[in-house]
Amino acid sequence: MSETFDLIIHGGAVFVPGGPVEADVGVRGGRIAGIGDLKSAKAEARFDASHLTVLPGCIDEQVHFREPGNTHKEDLESGTRGAALGGITSVFEMPNTDPSTTTAQALADKVTRATGRSWTDFAFYVGASPENADNLGVLEKLPACCGVKMFMGSSTGTLLVADDENVARVLRSGTRRVTVHSEDNMRLDERAHMVKDGADVAMHAEWRDVETAVRSTKRLLRLAREAGRRVHVLHISTAEEIDILRQHKDIATVEVLPQHLTLAAPECYERLGSLAQMNPPIRDARHRAALWDGVNAGIVDCMGSDHAPHTLEEKARPYPRSPSGLTGTQTLVPVMLNHVHEGRLTLQRFVELTSSGTERVFGLKGKGQIIEGYDGDFTIVDLRAERTITNDWIASKSGWTAFDGMKVTGWPKATIVRGNIVMRDDEVLDTPIGAPVRFIESE
Repeated sequence: MSETFDLIIHGGAVFVPGGPVEADVGVRGGRIAGIGDLKSAKAEARFDASHLTVLPGCIDEQVHFREPGNTHKEDLESGTRGAALGGITSVFEMPNTDPSTTTAQALADKVTRATGRSWTDFAFYVGASPENADNLGVLEKLPACCGVKMFMGSSTGTLLVADDENVARVLRSGTRRVTVHSEDNMRLDERAHMVKDGADVAMHAEWRDVETAVRSTKRLLRLAREAGRRVHVLHISTAEEIDILRQHKDIATVEVLPQHLTLAAPECYERLGSLAQMNPPIRDARHRAALWDGVNAGIVDCMGSDHAPHTLEEKARPYPRSPSGLTGTQTLVPVMLNHVHEGRLTLQRFVELTSSGTERVFGLKGKGQIIEGYDGDFTIVDLRAERTITNDWIASKSGWTAFDGMKVTGWPKATIVRGNIVMRDDEVLDTPIGAPVRFIESE
């Protein structure tokens, strides 16, 4: 008697842990239940992946979806719709909303808001603050929590942990890896006079200079060693930090963003103005080259988009009143697949950065690889498709991307979450079915 599956994906090159193989994949009850020749098996649904590549579902481990508080520029539905259109199957959402996600009640509220509205699976960071620092060991174990996020540089509300005493308190509370925005807030304050009365937006990278990042990261690593705590340093932007972090891989994992790997100053500020303004800043080509060295040397562990939407009206304010942040979750996969096409990145390394590396860093349960028993999450891509990224394609309420007009080779053709086809050929299908991501250390 032949096996029966809910979904069979057939005809594609399937990226299993050892690399791509010609195989079929069967999903049953939301989990991968068979890999191999499934021609004789029965299925409620089939997906023809001929001439396509079946990757593990891509995970965006850094998004800001603005809900609650600033839903005029994004919410959980529109943000995850953009993610799904871009081939993302799971997102980890940041705590700097209004109110900030610093309590069990605020986290539960986000889970409620996402249920029935999220097109992808989801998890939420709990934000560290001086007020909750001693309770983070409890909060980090709550369902749907991907861990603690600490802002050492300027953020919103109470989400700033700038001084060594409070950073150490955060690092002593709990056991899961702490995710960190590493910029030295004291240096930012010292240098704010450079831009406070108005400046060209290219000054953003001068105000938030290399030393601002390096000083913070050195402090973080020293305090992490003293506390015996693992840390994950987000959106590394400098050559100097890559060299420093190379020596601390036993306690520190590293994230880079497509923006820092693709754009460079001064050209990005000349062409895009404040649409290129983000924290930490996009820097010159020397730093971009060093980030690529870090990617290909294995210093970088995973990748997020730091999707941080603002309206065009908000971004058009004179600098520095223009807010920092770029959209990114929908463009992560095509931008990085184009780097694969152009030879800067192997497909194996792309998979590590967008799925299996994220599984390892965050301790995901059942996501990140195409293995029997894992969730049936797949990003199905056409590595030869030639497309142009445009603002019209962007689902974010903000309606723009810094990559508008960029020609790419490599495009997401389908997004499958636990065996459910949520996007196919640039259209989301049916209804949102996102559910909380599970983590080994919180169960």
